[in-house]
Amino acid sequence: MNSTAKTETRASKPLGTGASLLRVASLTKSYATPQGRIVILKAANLSLDVGSSLALVGESGSGKSTLLNLIAGLDDADDGEIFLDGIDVTALSDFGRAAFRRETLGVVFQQFNLIPSLTVRDNVAFQARLADRFDPAWQEELIGRLGLKNLTERYPEQLSGGQQQRVAIGRAIAARPRLLLADEPTGNLDEASGDDFIKLALELVAVTDCAFLMVTHSKRLAARLDRQVELRSGAVVKI
Repeated sequence: MNSTAKTETRASKPLGTGASLLRVASLTKSYATPQGRIVILKAANLSLDVGSSLALVGESGSGKSTLLNLIAGLDDADDGEIFLDGIDVTALSDFGRAAFRRETLGVVFQQFNLIPSLTVRDNVAFQARLADRFDPAWQEELIGRLGLKNLTERYPEQLSGGQQQRVAIGRAIAARPRLLLADEPTGNLDEASGDDFIKLALELVAVTDCAFLMVTHSKRLAARLDRQVELRSGAVVKI
């Protein structure tokens, strides 16, 4: 793909009451297998406004994580466009996409993916330091909001699953990203911890004016977000 990204005028794509942050247009993705090529996404379309939240649901294998990975620039689409914050992600080089992720996105994974050799405090600061956006005052406020003040010198292995996920969302939001992506973030948590995570995530994206896109199998949790859509037969449908 072309290493020079196209841009679009953000104000030219109004959606609802807010400015459009994310626009996915006619996105197609397939994978080669020994049995033949499998189409995962078929001309999928999706949009998300600045400061809004969207839940993406669907059956296992429906392509939810694939779509999230494409938006994050972790994989290449076969066809279609992804405009995020005015930049065509599909037109970026690998280096450009890595820089764009670092500067624009926060990502929370189901497996937490914390760095075991770093303390809670250093894990939370990790992404912000990489993006050259470390703010000590915001770091301390964030740690307080996360309920981690008494755990800052502990290591990931010394934390519960819910505590590790709090550190993970802190790391993702510390650099004040434009978009927070979460891939089944409550999959390894009990129901109470999952509810706590959603409540905390929505509070933090409101504080930072960050948009929030979450992949989840739980329609109950999905209903907590502003909008819900479903991936069905490779296409995005409203629910």
